[in-house]
Amino acid sequence: MLNLRQIHHIAIIASDYARSKTFYCDVLGFTLIDEFYREERDSWKADLALNGQYTLELFSFPHPPLRVNRPEACGLRHLAFSVDDIDLAIAGLTHAGVTCEAVRIDPYTSRRFTFFSDPDGLPLELYEIG
Repeated sequence: MLNLRQIHHIAIIASDYARSKTFYCDVLGFTLIDEFYREERDSWKADLALNGQYTLELFSFPHPPLRVNRPEACGLRHLAFSVDDIDLAIAGLTHAGVTCEAVRIDPYTSRRFTFFSDPDGLPLELYEIG
């Protein structure tokens, strides 16, 4: 048995590093903990926290290949964030110019959720827990 404790972080490669850093920090509310330029790779790396917890690594690479991003493609389906008030969260995203899908109801938990995308089309979800 591996005795895994928790997910340590999620890594995302952005096509436009500055645009994605602005999206994750200014729109979604992550905090930039640290940032490094790796000259040998011509690549930026940002460590981002959510509510004080190290959560995301944001990378840039020259000419990253496109990835299939449809939620039903094989591999990672989406990244979900819990919120207390989905209507308030959607209003904040809408104010920032981010389009959300219509709110749906989880048939198993009766909780409300919606999907939206980051600047590269990575599917993201808001899931109401409050």
